[in-house]
Amino acid sequence: MPDSAARDPHTLVFDASGDLWFTVQGGNFVGRLVTASGEVRLIPSATPRSRPYGIVVDRQGRAWLNLFGTNKLAVVDPATMRMEEIALPREAARTRRIGLTSDGAVWYVDYAGGMLGRYDPATRQFREWALPGGAGSRPYAMAVDDRDRIWAVETGTRPNRIVAFDPRTERFGTPTAIESGGGAVRHMVFHAPTREIWFGTDTNTIGRITVP
Repeated sequence: MPDSAARDPHTLVFDASGDLWFTVQGGNFVGRLVTASGEVRLIPSATPRSRPYGIVVDRQGRAWLNLFGTNKLAVVDPATMRMEEIALPREAARTRRIGLTSDGAVWYVDYAGGMLGRYDPATRQFREWALPGGAGSRPYAMAVDDRDRIWAVETGTRPNRIVAFDPRTERFGTPTAIESGGGAVRHMVFHAPTREIWFGTDTNTIGRITVP
């Protein structure tokens, strides 16, 4: 890192041009690595100890991220490299992972409150739904499939459970327990060519979900 304060590079994602965006949780930055040159640009969060965490890139090339130490999301414009922080309606919310659906909506899981949330960048409006496991469900890993369904893992339950949410019906599916228990599933990704979701667990296993 070009700044010694940028400790704990955390989660990363490629954009459409092949450059790499990443969060720096301990150092309070979001960064972009230009893969052709190796140049790293760091953008600090205006909120101290905001803990930048999950990250995705939308079709406009904007990086959306969770500020896990606060009740905020954030977005970085690739043209200006400026970060905008967006406060959730609930002060106690702490979002940990983030996803995008084809309509441009930004989805997140609230680890502290057991909620699944949707933010509409066009209207700047929020909506939220309580997960089946309730306030103590501790949702962590999440992914969005090719039918715009949201998949999340409740890590507050033992064993951890995978839950799907269909935005069209606004309903959750039946939770599925993870065979190994999971410990805590922290991250997962949807692989479109095979229509599978892959995840790692704290019980030393790799898991796969075949998406119906």
